[in-house]
Amino acid sequence: MACSIARSLDVIGEPWTPLIIRDMWLGRHRFDDIQRNLSISRKVLTDRLKTLVDVGVVERRSYQRDPERYEYLLTDKGQELMDVLLALMAWGDRWVSSEGEPMLIRHNSCGERTQAAIRCSVCGQPLRALDTGIAPGPGARPGWGTPWSDLPSRTGTARHCQEAPTVDQVQT
Repeated sequence: MACSIARSLDVIGEPWTPLIIRDMWLGRHRFDDIQRNLSISRKVLTDRLKTLVDVGVVERRSYQRDPERYEYLLTDKGQELMDVLLALMAWGDRWVSSEGEPMLIRHNSCGERTQAAIRCSVCGQPLRALDTGIAPGPGARPGWGTPWSDLPSRTGTARHCQEAPTVDQVQT
């Protein structure tokens, strides 16, 4: 399927996976620590960790020889995925945390409390789905999951872009 959301959910869509990534980000790197904190079955955790290692989100590294033991560390790909989970956390804090935020985020550079905010990579303005348009990109393929011709128009909100930017335009 030529849909980045669907392909991303193939990696992180299982409910335990974001929590495993969160735990690694919080400093839990050993199997037993993650398993104990999440109260997840050993089999499910083993399966999820294998998937995360296979797709390059997590690195499995030996820390003990006899018996052999491993720790699990987020790769650059995993760290960037945690940025997405911070945005999900901000949404959850706003819409489903009736008792207030369970965890506060502090920005290391300025020392202030913050939340994830998505901004336009060109102008720096807040980026909201309602303020965007869409166009097929270089990876678009016809077929299920990419119904460009039959997308409903949303009057007053997102609109279809007249022309998709080239890769060079996006990178500059």
